[in-house]
Amino acid sequence: MVPIPEEYHDLFEKPTFAHVGTLTADGAPHITPVWIDYDPEAKRLLVNTERGRQKERNARANPVVGVSMTDPDDPYRYLSVVGEVEELQTDGARAHIDELSQRYLDVEEYPNPVETERVIVRIRPDRVL
Repeated sequence: MVPIPEEYHDLFEKPTFAHVGTLTADGAPHITPVWIDYDPEAKRLLVNTERGRQKERNARANPVVGVSMTDPDDPYRYLSVVGEVEELQTDGARAHIDELSQRYLDVEEYPNPVETERVIVRIRPDRVL
């Protein structure tokens, strides 16, 4: 496990979009843009999704993932992470998506209907570039 360097923690305080790469059942890459968060105490990247989405199904079957993000204020400043999904948790996921909505949309609650249930994908960084 490798922590995210302190000088990059600001990326998780502003609306930084990340791209998460997972592998499908037939080994094809699946890349999707996501809102990203970081738990500095646990040293885990957090992605909030809905149960049944492709990235959630892929991570459940094969936990190896890649994540990249670019500073919205400086496109030449980026962070790239290779890691493993350690947990897919529903506990606290609804509150977490509301918290992310404040950062990304400047609204109190996530405005889209939840069709199944929210899931937090907890990613352990193994390599950070």
